[in-house]
Amino acid sequence: MAAGTLLLSMPAATEGDTSARFLDALFTATSAVCVTGLVTVDTAAHWSLFGELVILGLIQAGGLGIMTLATVFALVMSRRLGLRARLVAQAETKTLRSTDVRRVLRNVVLFSLASETLVAAALTARFAVAYDDSVARAAYHGVFHAVSAFNNAGFALWPDSLVRFAADPWIILPICAAVIVGGLGFPVVFELARSWRRPRGWSVQTRVTVAVTAALLAGGTLVLTAAEWNNPATLGGLSEPGRWLAGFTAAVMPRSGGFNSIDVAHMRAESWLATDVLMFIGGGSAGTAGGIKVTTFGLLAFVVWAEMRGDTRVHVGRRRLPEGTQRQAVAIALLGVGLVVAATFTLMALTAHNLDRVLFEVVSAFGIVGLSTGITADLPSSGHILLIVLMFVGRTGPLTLASALALRERVRRYELPEERPIVG
Repeated sequence: MAAGTLLLSMPAATEGDTSARFLDALFTATSAVCVTGLVTVDTAAHWSLFGELVILGLIQAGGLGIMTLATVFALVMSRRLGLRARLVAQAETKTLRSTDVRRVLRNVVLFSLASETLVAAALTARFAVAYDDSVARAAYHGVFHAVSAFNNAGFALWPDSLVRFAADPWIILPICAAVIVGGLGFPVVFELARSWRRPRGWSVQTRVTVAVTAALLAGGTLVLTAAEWNNPATLGGLSEPGRWLAGFTAAVMPRSGGFNSIDVAHMRAESWLATDVLMFIGGGSAGTAGGIKVTTFGLLAFVVWAEMRGDTRVHVGRRRLPEGTQRQAVAIALLGVGLVVAATFTLMALTAHNLDRVLFEVVSAFGIVGLSTGITADLPSSGHILLIVLMFVGRTGPLTLASALALRERVRRYELPEERPIVG
């Protein structure tokens, strides 16, 4: 973030003759590294080619993960990993054996680059054939948006994001596919690649991630499409297939994608609320998405279901869920709710905007999504600083908190007398 701010503060990073404001440079660098996509200035109009390339590099670095990238650099420089570096890599990539770390890091980088290359090729061909872009311009747009999509960053080179392509499946679907795959999480993707034909052998994480992701995509598409179907400012002006495509896109992007193919500022209030829920949940663990993660949400659903049935143990498929994992899920979810409520209260005190818009902006920053109702640029400097903190916490907080809770687990050598208070 510091390096990005310094580079974006240089005169060469802007289109004009003057340097960018320090706060704009800091906000943009934070948004890029945290793969959020919220902006205070128009990306294409304000930043020069050099500035856009800096943003692209920051997105790639943030998508691969700060700890993972540091471990890769350690590998390149020393050609070996010490125990401490291996343990750091394990925490980021969710591996169990230190001997697997090198292979996993290599696979993460190769998979990321391969996915981005495939999406970039598809977008480049479409831009060149259907929109009369030169090969160089089409390739630049293709690469930029492929990297931004796979890393769930949401940065676009058009002021209306993807609204102009709302009914073009050759643009929208590759970007949606990149957002979904990048947001599943590397452990889930690798396990699906190995054993996609044997779902009964999937781990709990893969089962929960795939099931909850599919449910949120299907449910989100139905809810948002139904809510906006007759809204002339969003889906109302599209054909019926175009409405379903735009509704599907509106359900995909809150997972942390950040692009929008309809005008978010003119969505109905119920659509904003549904999008808030999707943004808060986010995507898969150890991937490029944010939020409290679909695994956290899914595990909490299993906890509630077990409690409603009166079960003393929580089971997911043929596996029992440890009590420590249940406590971690509850802690992450409740702390996330508390942070969003506190930030919303503070931002409402700093501005004159209503609750719907402020809550949307706060959840988008915390979930490192990047969708906006259009008030980000109009916020005061104190509001921008608050969003910077939220983006940083949203990117690093859940992983750090989960790791800290796991490492602090200890066995108590005595038990205190039990007392059951009234609940509910």
